[in-house]
Amino acid sequence: MLTSGANAESLSAARLGVVYNLDDASSREIAGYYAERRFVPFYNVIGVHLPSVGVVTPESFAPVRAQLLEQLPTHIQALILVWSKPWAVGCMSITTAFAAGYRPEFCVPGCGRTVPNPLYKTDGWLPADTVGWWPAMLLPSEDKTLARALIDRGIAADGSNPAGILYLVRTGDAIRNVRANAYAEVEANLSQRLAIKEMTTPITRPVADAMGYFTGVARVEELRQIHFRPGAIADHLTSSGGVLAGDEQMSALAWIQQGATASYGSVSEPCNLLEKFPEVGILFEHYLHGETALEAYWKSVAMPGQGLFVGEPLVRPFASSMLK
Repeated sequence: MLTSGANAESLSAARLGVVYNLDDASSREIAGYYAERRFVPFYNVIGVHLPSVGVVTPESFAPVRAQLLEQLPTHIQALILVWSKPWAVGCMSITTAFAAGYRPEFCVPGCGRTVPNPLYKTDGWLPADTVGWWPAMLLPSEDKTLARALIDRGIAADGSNPAGILYLVRTGDAIRNVRANAYAEVEANLSQRLAIKEMTTPITRPVADAMGYFTGVARVEELRQIHFRPGAIADHLTSSGGVLAGDEQMSALAWIQQGATASYGSVSEPCNLLEKFPEVGILFEHYLHGETALEAYWKSVAMPGQGLFVGEPLVRPFASSMLK
């Protein structure tokens, strides 16, 4: 169980840096909307110049991050990146590249063990002060209607203590179904605080009141049948879920479009090494404790170099739990 001593260190709007692309009109507009709706101080909102491509080179990225850190107020502990592209720096996710800086060891070798996350399974939230990282989450802004809806449902979820269901889905995809081995432990640890339902594909009926949905498959065939509650988190273990433009595999953006409030996906081939994907039990242990989606997601991935965190970072549906 988590301790309550970390409450004062919790992520808040005052400690969040809003980063937008000066060369992208939708990025600028949605960053402003986010700051206004979330009451982020104006001096926390910073523009950078980035090419609007899916993958930027490490050489072009390094000076952008350096300039950002020069402008970043010292109290900032985490970042929201407001754009749809880029999502990667070389083989590394752009959220971890902004968090810790680009280093090949974060994503090379792709199928091997990479740089560990110092925030993994920790309490508290002062990452910039303690380990020199600024954990980030990407809020896609190209579809401005979707971006505003994502922000609004995050705000609507705050403190709602929703009585939703955490769905743990088994699939016939043996390579991607590896997280299913931990489902029994997740249920044993969390079922007293949240309804949990294990399911097996194919799923042919509507899936109601989803607060969480986790599976392992290249494409989630039942996606359109899932009805998410505000604040829901969902992801699928596969190779390229962080490639937001999509390829032969479904991207993490599809979860957001369906109504999830945060998701995760890999931008380069990680194979099925479990440490490179969210551990559902750890993620929801922190989320149910009242932490934000950004805090809970970042603490659940042991090796996040290739993983893109997507969604509304400040959403906190179980905020009241931090007072207990």
